[in-house]
Amino acid sequence: MTSPVPASRIPEAVHRRRWAILGVLMLSLLIVVLDNSILNVAIKTIATPAPTGLGATQSQIEWAINAYTLVFAGLLFTAGLVGDRLGRKKVLLGGILVFGIGSALAAESGSPGQLIAYRALMALGAAFVMPATLAVLMNVFEREEQPKAIGIWAGGVGLAIAIGPITGGALLDHFWWGSVFLINVPIVIVALVLMTWLVPDSRDPRPGRLDPIGVVLSVVGLVLLVYGIIKGGELADFTDAKVLATIAAGLVVLTAFVVFEKRSDHPSLDVTYFRNKVFSAAMSAIALVFFALMGVTFFGVFYTQSVRGYSPLESGVLMLPLAAAQLIFAPRARLLVDRFGNKATTTGGLVLIAATLAAFATFEADTPIWLLEVVFFLMGTGMAHIMTPTSVVIMQALPREKAGSASALSNTFRQVGGALGIAVLGSVLATAYRNGIEDKLGLLPPGLRETAGESIEATLGVAEKLGPQGKALVTPANDAFLHAMHVTALCGTGVALIGAVVTFLFLPGKPPAGQRQETEPELVAAGE
Repeated sequence: MTSPVPASRIPEAVHRRRWAILGVLMLSLLIVVLDNSILNVAIKTIATPAPTGLGATQSQIEWAINAYTLVFAGLLFTAGLVGDRLGRKKVLLGGILVFGIGSALAAESGSPGQLIAYRALMALGAAFVMPATLAVLMNVFEREEQPKAIGIWAGGVGLAIAIGPITGGALLDHFWWGSVFLINVPIVIVALVLMTWLVPDSRDPRPGRLDPIGVVLSVVGLVLLVYGIIKGGELADFTDAKVLATIAAGLVVLTAFVVFEKRSDHPSLDVTYFRNKVFSAAMSAIALVFFALMGVTFFGVFYTQSVRGYSPLESGVLMLPLAAAQLIFAPRARLLVDRFGNKATTTGGLVLIAATLAAFATFEADTPIWLLEVVFFLMGTGMAHIMTPTSVVIMQALPREKAGSASALSNTFRQVGGALGIAVLGSVLATAYRNGIEDKLGLLPPGLRETAGESIEATLGVAEKLGPQGKALVTPANDAFLHAMHVTALCGTGVALIGAVVTFLFLPGKPPAGQRQETEPELVAAGE
């Protein structure tokens, strides 16, 4: 009845401490993912002139955010490959150390330029941490426990995204702006000690020859693509020649990467895995859910702070239901998969995401705030029932020794999807807002009119400078933003529904009864 294979594959000492190892991995993952969102609430403070802030311009603030995303997304795939070859523990320790050094330097930045550079350094470390956490997880848990462990891991990702604004708001209420970065340093020190003690090393036993050309092509292609997407969002114009050229160049380089990998006898990525429709559909679902999440977070912050008048901390607290839903449902999503299958669970999650985005299209300035809380909770519920089954499908579709590459691919699609969500939905928001406010700015001087039409924050800033005369701009600005938010939310709804169609068509359905009977006793035991 009992097979000796698992004990021989995973040493007993490692097997006994697998849940402690997962806890340490979650700690490192928490600060890396959290830093993607924590800067958002500090934007206004950093833009304030010294000594309160750095006096950063809007463009400099955008690049402080974008530098992290660009480096993080561009290096994820390469980092996974390096971990497969050199050892995941070494890469994990090195990555978290670089991230900690970057955090300390960012906290003491003396200029916006330094902040941008140190954010890029933080992303360099984060890129090596993110895929290594999931790769280590896949090598310390038996296959039957992997869905439960991945569910907890996915819940941690959602939690980090949700608590970033809360943590940042709380720190800014009591400390200077650099505290949002300095808080990482003691956590990094604790994580390094625990990792050294608990986490075993693992690597691909047959790594083969290095693929430097493939690595360079993948990095250059991803950086160009993500840069073009972000630049298009900044300009609110995807028809700009430079934006189109950069995105096209990224796509051309990535196409060259695919062609090269197909012909290579030692590819860093076996692109034939994408011929598997299940694998490709799961990747698409992850990208689309983060497209929706990051997009709604982007315009949701403006809605709660600019229209509703909440502080950064209060705005962050409003995201708690999303985090709560992630914590509650991500570890339990496997139970729905066991009962209904990957197809029904993931498709249902995407339909629920689409419904919550559509709800934003009905929100007004006086909508009861409890409705927003319900929508955030349902959004977190939908995410939990997408991330867990798709992560399991992706990680189990590849051989165990390629776990780092699978994790890097998953996280790359997540980051690119999130960047695309901010860029595309941000562009839709800006365009719709400008169209809605333009005819209300006729009495302003031409130069001031151009500035006031950029965003609701710009309009309200101009209104404040004008004093009593500017009060007449506040209501039109709110109305124009609400209309723009409604249009943007409906665009996001359409994207989520496209994802639901893809997963419904290509993800596997409910497994045969015989298969379920074989795995159910093991799953029950794993959950006890």
